[in-house]
Amino acid sequence: MAIAWLRRSGAAVRAVGLGALFVLGACAAIPEGAPAADEANTSDAAGDAVVQAIPPAAYSEQPAEPFPPPSPPAPPPEWNFEGELIQGGYIVGTAPDTTSTATLGEQTLDLGEDNRFFAAFDRDAPATVTLRAQLEDGSTTAETLTIAPRDWQIERVNVARRSGGTSEAWWQKRKPEWEAIQAARAMETGATGWQDNFIWPVTGRISGLFGRQRIYRGEPGSYHSGIDIAPGAGTPFAAPASGVVVLAREGFSLEGNLIIIDHGMGLNSAFLHASRIVVDEGDRVEKGQHIGNVGSSGRATGPHLHWSLKWKDSRLDPLLLTGPME
Repeated sequence: MAIAWLRRSGAAVRAVGLGALFVLGACAAIPEGAPAADEANTSDAAGDAVVQAIPPAAYSEQPAEPFPPPSPPAPPPEWNFEGELIQGGYIVGTAPDTTSTATLGEQTLDLGEDNRFFAAFDRDAPATVTLRAQLEDGSTTAETLTIAPRDWQIERVNVARRSGGTSEAWWQKRKPEWEAIQAARAMETGATGWQDNFIWPVTGRISGLFGRQRIYRGEPGSYHSGIDIAPGAGTPFAAPASGVVVLAREGFSLEGNLIIIDHGMGLNSAFLHASRIVVDEGDRVEKGQHIGNVGSSGRATGPHLHWSLKWKDSRLDPLLLTGPME
């Protein structure tokens, strides 16, 4: 250990490395030849100064307590859903726990108990669409869905498309029908049929598929908005899921005798061309309940049931909700 002697104004200060602690008594000078500082206890003959050496080990730094590792970041709130990620398909699921509002693309989702929801993809849905939730703390969480394309039944014909124009007299009759359909589809009844496992309203030959379309010399016509089932005139058909009858009218120009059932969450079924309607507006119906009979009323070329499903502004394929007909 290096030791230096410093003398100042008659006082002696002994400087050592960090290994020793000094307790100085009087200010008398420590005589030359004093015992070494590394002895355990030293004092001069007069007892004027006492120096106690403390082993260097007593000054060794104790290891600091390690800081606890940082907590891992909380996982982002999750969407949970299942269904058919395909054009004309749908999903049923649950939004994140603290969701205040949610959207699918530009469409606002209705949220039920425990943030349960139903949503669907239009026949012409884009390749991707985003589920987005605004949370109660002001943050957002989103998930991008990939929507599979469909190979639609397209018929190309070498004839010109008929003019879509209508006479004023025809529109005067059609306008209140159209308005009644729009108002019925906008009704919110609190129905919970959207959670049901849908069944076929009737079984029989499928005479028209959802999404089929004609192209008239390169100009596309309107696509088929539902599925046509031809089991024979007069055959009873039933509600495919529970709901509330929001429209039950006879004699519409295009639809003939028409029934619309609200299944809740913006999802509704329409049944066209009936020969008979056996329910009234405002009735609550159960899955499998008889609601009408197959016919050819309105603009129809033969007896069949046209069943269409719509969620808000999107049309979906009934076949994807029911599965293949048994």
